[in-house]
Amino acid sequence: MSFTVSKHSLVPKHSKVSDAEKQRVFAQYGVTEKELPKMVKGDPAIATLDAQPGDVIKIERPSQTAGLAIYYRVVANG
Repeated sequence: MSFTVSKHSLVPKHSKVSDAEKQRVFAQYGVTEKELPKMVKGDPAIATLDAQPGDVIKIERPSQTAGLAIYYRVVANG
């Protein structure tokens, strides 16, 4: 029996951002790639995204106070 982890109801939406959006995120938050929180390439939540080290992943989580909370992680080796 197998299933896709990213389709589970408790796993928030993960998407790989474009290079242009990646630069916009860095400028908006005043951070560099090294300063973003990391997630490993083998994380099951991004298995279907073909993410490579250095890619930035956008995570969208429902929030009772904000409506939608957006987080960014950079893919690291692992």
